[in-house]
This record gives sequence, C-alpha cells and structure tokens, in this order.
Amino acid sequence: MAGIRELRGRIKSVGNIKQITRAMEMVATTKLRKFQDRAVASRPYTLEITGLVRHLAEVLGEEVADRPLFQAGRGSKTAVLLVTSDRGLCGSYNSNVLRALELWRAADPAHGDAARVDYFVYGRKGYQYLSKRKHVIKRLFVEPVLEQIDYRGAARTAGALVDGFLSGEYARVRLLYAAFESMVRHVPTWIELLPIAAGSLGKGSSEAPATIAGDVLLEPDAATIFDRLVPKYLETRVYNALIEAITSEYASRRMSMKNATDAAGDMQKELKGIYNRKRQEGITKDLLDIVGGAEAVR
Repeated sequence: MAGIRELRGRIKSVGNIKQITRAMEMVATTKLRKFQDRAVASRPYTLEITGLVRHLAEVLGEEVADRPLFQAGRGSKTAVLLVTSDRGLCGSYNSNVLRALELWRAADPAHGDAARVDYFVYGRKGYQYLSKRKHVIKRLFVEPVLEQIDYRGAARTAGALVDGFLSGEYARVRLLYAAFESMVRHVPTWIELLPIAAGSLGKGSSEAPATIAGDVLLEPDAATIFDRLVPKYLETRVYNALIEAITSEYASRRMSMKNATDAAGDMQKELKGIYNRKRQEGITKDLLDIVGGAEAVR
C-alpha cells in the first residue's frame, strides 16, 4: 500500500504543476496578443519612414556621405545591442539568440576579442551570459523593462548608441534580436544600425518600403528634413526590434508552457494507469487471501 500512497502523492504533484503551467500559458497568451498587435502596428510606420529616408537620400545624392551617421565611426571598437529576456521558462528563445551571437563572434577574430566589442544589453539572461564570459558590458538597460517599453524608452536606447558612435568610441553599432515571423518562428536577426548605408535603406525587409512618386515640394528643404528625420528613423528601428523581441519571447514562452502542460497531462495519465493497476492488484490479492482463508477453515 506504500506504493499506492506514493503514486497518489506523485499524481497530485503533477496535477499541481499542470495547473501552474496552464496558468502561465494563459498569461503568456494574453500578453502575446497585446505585443503582437503592437508589433504589427509598428511595421507600416517603420516601412514608411524607411522609404522616406531612402527617397531623401536619393534627392541629396553625394551630400549624404558627408554626414557623420553615414560614415564609419572614428573608433576601433564595435557596439552590440543584445536583446534577451529577463526571465527563463521561454523554451529556446534565449539560446537561439545567444547561439547567433557566438556564430558572429566565431566568424571574425576581432568579434571574439573582448577588448574590441562593447555590449549594451536588454534582458538579464543576456547580461548573466556575457558576465560569466568576462565580456565588456557597457550598459544594462533596466528602466523601463522590456515589457513596458514604449517609443520614449526606445528613443533613449537609440540615443545612447548614437552618442557612443558620434563620440568616436565605436566604428559601428549592431543590434541582435529575435524577429517575430509567426507564432512558432522567431528568427535571431542582426541589424547594422550605424553607420547607415544609404544604398541599403529598405533592404532586408520582407516588404518594400514606400516610394514617393512624382515631384514633391519639400519645406524647408530636403537637407533639413533629412537631418531631422534620420534620428527618428534610428529610434523607430530600435523600437520595432524591441517590440518584436518581446513578442517573440512571449510566443516562445506560450509554446513552452503549452508543451509542459501537455507533458504533465500525459505523465498524470500514465501515473493514474499505474495507480489503478496497483490498486487492482491489491484488491485481487486481498480477495485471494480471503478465499484461501475460507477454504482453509472449511
């Protein structure tokens, strides 16, 4: 009977775990819908502003190359904005992003040199990973947390990267995040944020940015509009990347919790089958003992 009591306790424990993972799945599903709506809503604006910057760059022609954000930085180091999660229980989300980082580091000896790469980090999982490997972490963004990110927070993040680039500390700035493509597909993606390559504006997107057709009257002038628009363009790219990253995180967490709930259900079903067999064996054994005793008395 001790075995039966033990099985009953295990069935109860698995049931409790199943309730927790189901609750976490429901929470992840609710948050996923909110962030997915924001990610989808931000894409048209990102495409439009990219198309406008590209058009103005074509209007200005060779003048664009003279602007600091379109030239290689004066520094010798690379700045990387790495976006991971603050918490675990989200499947392979963090490991996929960090694997992409390691592949990038292995592709060039300069990338593997800790003295030549500074990291700006969103998410404690990435911070812990880099800290254990003695990488230079220039800044960990903790306010606002990624779940509460808005355009202002993304603008501050982009501003910190632009300031480092313009100060002559970095030669270039890159961004690594998980792009949200579908509920089950989140692709680790690199963005060459700075310097801006005028010829590549709009490339790397599944949708073509808007193109301005015909003659357009620009006030006050194309150069002034361009200089004011480029910072907004960088802020928008960072904002879109952060929103897609948190959307990918919750999509991965939802799937992970669903798999855990299904696995707990299968384990509970198997344990109940074993429990019922043992219980039946005990009942049968007791009946045999009763019948054997009765036969002995007779």
